[in-house]
Amino acid sequence: MSLFSRLFSLLTQAMLWLAAFISVFPFYWMIAGATNTANDITGGKFTLGTNLIPNITKFFELVDVPLVFFNSLVVAIGGTVLTLIVASLAGYGFEMFRSKTRDRIFGGLLLMLSVPFAAMMIPLFVMFSGVGLMNTYFAIIAPGIASIFMIFYFRQNTKAFPSELRDAARMDGLQEWQIFLRIYMPVMRSTYAAAMIILFMTNWNAYLWPLIVLQTNDMKTIQLVVASLATAYTPDYGLIMVANVLATLPTILVFFLLQRRFVEGMLGGVK
Repeated sequence: MSLFSRLFSLLTQAMLWLAAFISVFPFYWMIAGATNTANDITGGKFTLGTNLIPNITKFFELVDVPLVFFNSLVVAIGGTVLTLIVASLAGYGFEMFRSKTRDRIFGGLLLMLSVPFAAMMIPLFVMFSGVGLMNTYFAIIAPGIASIFMIFYFRQNTKAFPSELRDAARMDGLQEWQIFLRIYMPVMRSTYAAAMIILFMTNWNAYLWPLIVLQTNDMKTIQLVVASLATAYTPDYGLIMVANVLATLPTILVFFLLQRRFVEGMLGGVK
């Protein structure tokens, strides 16, 4: 190996270690902060402390943790499942059924991606308040069900779906909905897994729209609770770090359970 190759390899490893440190350090600081007092954190302490149990105890005293996590899980799971159903059906339809207006409609959908969600919040608020759906799970979930990005994602991955399987299924007498359920969904499971991770994280971490829609404490999600703790007159940073750790655990668990499928799905894997 030449000197240039060795230097390049060392530089590459150094950059990777730096990137890993930058990525991991916030998580370490969050965990370390959960074990320290607010004074320790504001004083710049980065090592583990001995205040974890008092912080956890105080958090459970101030927050109805089972109710808050139940609300977050309803929003995250409900939004993920409904969006997967709608987006996969739409992506399948856009790719499999050909028509003169198909590409025009799809292009119009992609054009709508340029509209920021903040521009739609007032019309959505007026619409949901007009039909009496404010402060409900449905009001949080509904705007994201027909996710244009997810429709685009499923359509692009459907391009890799073997047309021979669909033709063979039709020759065997299967209806289109049977082809979708029995063949398409199992074959595209990596795509579903990747979309599931993205959607679960998006719905779990949603903050702005739930802040507008949810108007009572018994409907608050974990992200709203963390934000309320952080905006206190004298915030307890140890308590906030405990809340952040607990709020992060479900997304980490989902990602590690599906990480192999996630990589396959993002690469357009078809099994």
